[in-house]
Amino acid sequence: MHERKRNRRRKDNLTWGLVAGAAILVAVGSQVGLAITGGGGSASPSASGLSLPDKSLAQDKTWNATLGIDGVALTVELDGAQAPQAVSSTISLAQQGFYNSLTCHRLTTDGIFVLQCGDPNGDGSGGPGYSYGPIENAPVDNLYPAGTIAMARQGNNAASQGSQFFIVYKDSMIPSDTAGGYTVIGHITGGLPELESTVISQGVADESTDGHPVAPAVIQYFDILPGS
Repeated sequence: MHERKRNRRRKDNLTWGLVAGAAILVAVGSQVGLAITGGGGSASPSASGLSLPDKSLAQDKTWNATLGIDGVALTVELDGAQAPQAVSSTISLAQQGFYNSLTCHRLTTDGIFVLQCGDPNGDGSGGPGYSYGPIENAPVDNLYPAGTIAMARQGNNAASQGSQFFIVYKDSMIPSDTAGGYTVIGHITGGLPELESTVISQGVADESTDGHPVAPAVIQYFDILPGS
């Protein structure tokens, strides 16, 4: 009888150990889920005929742009010298009207503070029909200051950048993975407080901390001005 009880206790302890281990894995997985995922994705009707431009398009210049989201006009500087391939791709897509009417599909409000945009599928799975690397201009300390604009990509895959980018609206530590960090293409020079008050402040759907923003977050335009 005592031996039977001891065996049962051992079994119960093992069961609870497995449950606790699973809970820990879930918790760790939720932290990993804060990575900025999203890559080149598959081609979509709006992306047909697009191809990756040569990195020389950025011409080692600073490019000024205006990015309209939900009526907020953001002024932007793109760093063609530090991220020539990513900036060349962004310039090309913007000039072809790729971003017009796309939504910003992801908002994070805990630990990492970003608004992610540029997916024609609207769910983080799409892109322009091509993908590219390498990672360029990633911060060595993993700190992405407020106003940073950087490229999203698939986890552990440096060559999976496409059209998706994220706007950092509050200083964020975003951990590198085996591929490195995230390509910083530039920064917002004006309009970030307005974006926070109109889009960010409304939070995430279902009162989550990571998901679709409550605000529509539609890109009205992404206009590129001549480089300097």
